[in-house]
Amino acid sequence: LMFKGQMFVLADTTVTIEPNAEQLAEIAALSAETAKRFNLEPRIAMLSFSNFGSTKHPEAEKVRDAVRILKERRPDLVVEGEMQADTAVVPYIAKVDYPWSLIQGDANVLVFPNLDAANAAYKLLWRLGGAEAIGPILQGLAKPVHVLQRGVDVSDIVSMAAIAVIDAQVQG
Repeated sequence: LMFKGQMFVLADTTVTIEPNAEQLAEIAALSAETAKRFNLEPRIAMLSFSNFGSTKHPEAEKVRDAVRILKERRPDLVVEGEMQADTAVVPYIAKVDYPWSLIQGDANVLVFPNLDAANAAYKLLWRLGGAEAIGPILQGLAKPVHVLQRGVDVSDIVSMAAIAVIDAQVQG
């Protein structure tokens, strides 16, 4: 997603309706690899309605568990959470409230806690916010397969075809 001159990877906007902590960790790892394919150094924010344990709720705890799992499996990745979306992308909020966080409002991979949140955010940024949506890009499949959203134009189709070709070349 291109928004105000910045590229973001939003996940999972299309497939996994109610991911568990393991699935969220896998989604984040795959999304980091997608970011790298677009020459982004992934800075992963695991999103929630809670910031770093501020709310004791099973949904927030699921995201915290996913962060723990991902950090154990992929210590090479910069990942923080659980955090609210504005903490992830607004430097002032992160600096003032969470100066110790590795993410200082500069997240470029935004992993949502469920499909409801991810799809709604993606569509609102695309349709109302003027973002250029490239995707959804399906991840973790044996072969390059992608889908097109309703109402896309020719440039969206060309972009997705180009991504599929690159995926096919990379996967061999």
